[in-house]
Amino acid sequence: MAEKKDYYEVLGVDKNATDDELKKAYRKLAKKYHPDANPDNKEAAEAKFKEVNEAYEVLSNPQKRKMYDQFGTADPNQGFGGGQGPFGGNWSYTTSGFDGFGDFGDLGDIFSSFMGFGNGRSSKRRNAPTRGQDINVAMTITFEESYLGVEKDFYIDRNEICENCHGTGAKPGTKPETCPDCHGTGQVTQVQNTILGQIQTTRTCGRCHGTGKIIKEICNSCEGRGKIRKQKKIHVKIPAGAEEKRPITLAGEGEPGENGGPSGDINIILKVKKHSIFTRDGHNVICDIPITITQATLGADLEIPMVDGSKEHYTIPDGTQTDTKFTIRNKGFKYFNSNAQGDFVFTVKVQTPKRLTKEQRDLMMQLAKTMNEQPPVKKRGIFG
Repeated sequence: MAEKKDYYEVLGVDKNATDDELKKAYRKLAKKYHPDANPDNKEAAEAKFKEVNEAYEVLSNPQKRKMYDQFGTADPNQGFGGGQGPFGGNWSYTTSGFDGFGDFGDLGDIFSSFMGFGNGRSSKRRNAPTRGQDINVAMTITFEESYLGVEKDFYIDRNEICENCHGTGAKPGTKPETCPDCHGTGQVTQVQNTILGQIQTTRTCGRCHGTGKIIKEICNSCEGRGKIRKQKKIHVKIPAGAEEKRPITLAGEGEPGENGGPSGDINIILKVKKHSIFTRDGHNVICDIPITITQATLGADLEIPMVDGSKEHYTIPDGTQTDTKFTIRNKGFKYFNSNAQGDFVFTVKVQTPKRLTKEQRDLMMQLAKTMNEQPPVKKRGIFG
């Protein structure tokens, strides 16, 4: 028999932890052990991830947590000692297609029919409208495209409503019929007699598999699914100032919903290529501008290259030191959904000449003398 886990220990919280503390601990551990975040050790991470989810699933549910605190488990069969009920007698249930407590979902559902307490939740109907899944797309753009904005086309594979049956799954000219077993609800109710009286349970209809409909003649195009997998061309406008940490969402372009539910979204996750000159800091553009020693000394009118390919003239004062920063206002990245714009910040780097002609060297020495500077040491041969 597998060793029982201490769910509080798994989440690293005290037994008196509040719901907020449980949620905070769960989110931290789920992020840490998510398999995608551990590509070098996916198997171990997945096991730990499942353990964390199992612990939170029990402790975040008031009834399961109460059961766990009292009996050391949220499984009634285990907690009552191999099938013994809390009031004596056997306590095991089976229904068609399920074992143990699979049909009840939660212990509160079992007791609520005859003890007056439960979790207040109704079983989720499989034929209820369900939102379609989102589709995540990774897209790489250039630094200039993130600055200026760009329009792109890309392709995705997604389900499309079958044009032949219009999503019903039934052969054209026919239509799905209401399931006679569940009368369209997708669920059937079963009453069991026990020593405690009658217990009413609800399970998914085995005839229609929870859809509430029976298709006697299926559509040949989609084989009764109501959807066909297709490649779709998508056009997207990436706004100026787009950044990696903010996904671009195309509402309603994801997978279609079920039973009349809304479609999911497409989330575009951007990756911006590095630039050889510019970098980004928030909404500011950062770059280094090399200048000569005479420009730094005498001052100069510089021509600064912008991200959009234009030039900006900027005058630096005489006596400018290397690593001095200058700012050109409103030439940075645009803010999302705003006309505001960041700045262009450049840092001057004074370039010292590596080789001088004799004439240039003589002039530099004369300058040094006029400034009362120590004259340079003459180069000596190996023998002096």
